[in-house]
Amino acid sequence: MSELRNGFIQLQDLTKIYQTEAGDFLALDSINLVFHEREFTSVVGRSGSGKSTLMNMITGIDKPTRGRVVIQGREVQSLKENQMARWRGRNLGIIFQFYQLLPVLTLLENVMLPMQLAGLGTLAQQARRAYALLKLVGVAEHWKKRPSMVSGGQQQSTAIARALANDPPILIADEPTGNLGTRAGANIMRIFQNLAAQGKTIIMVTHDRELAGHAQRTLTIEDGRITNDTNGLEGARSMRADLNVSFRGNQL
Repeated sequence: MSELRNGFIQLQDLTKIYQTEAGDFLALDSINLVFHEREFTSVVGRSGSGKSTLMNMITGIDKPTRGRVVIQGREVQSLKENQMARWRGRNLGIIFQFYQLLPVLTLLENVMLPMQLAGLGTLAQQARRAYALLKLVGVAEHWKKRPSMVSGGQQQSTAIARALANDPPILIADEPTGNLGTRAGANIMRIFQNLAAQGKTIIMVTHDRELAGHAQRTLTIEDGRITNDTNGLEGARSMRADLNVSFRGNQL
């Protein structure tokens, strides 16, 4: 219990029951779990296992039937809607399977958008930070292009840069390589490993166990329960801090 109290992200007796026409459906079953700061964790499970529900609890998109989600000492589900929006904007970067880039904006403008919505800095400052983040993920040379003009891997790299725009401490990735080839997927994993080495806490949902092995830690979820919690040897071996871009130095 001492570890649970001291965790960066704490899930305490987390339970979610959905009411359906067929009866109650138990999506999460009394989960007690800690995610540590600066850790890259993968969550593996089949469709319907509860992994997406788990992420919805952490991001505050949904509320538990019972239990608590505590992040950096704050109980997420106790926040009102306007407080939740501000908290999510400052603390979470969310990376989607289908990128969710705006097609009418350039890659640079897509990365600038979260800063504009949060009112951070001047337009010039936003552009400088957006370019630095595109450089961080290896697509800076395409900054003038729209999403349709670059590959799926480059779009996902841009989505990661956008998730980093407001310098959140936590990144949540939902099947981030689901639409990518092997080489592009491996590059995304290298980016995640380097971001964790630089201090980000990353939680990645995937159904791919081989991909999950790139993380420092792998959780297996089945029928709403965590059935396995292991350290990823491959992720530990390949972890390295070779990106010399300081997030702190790029803050607005």
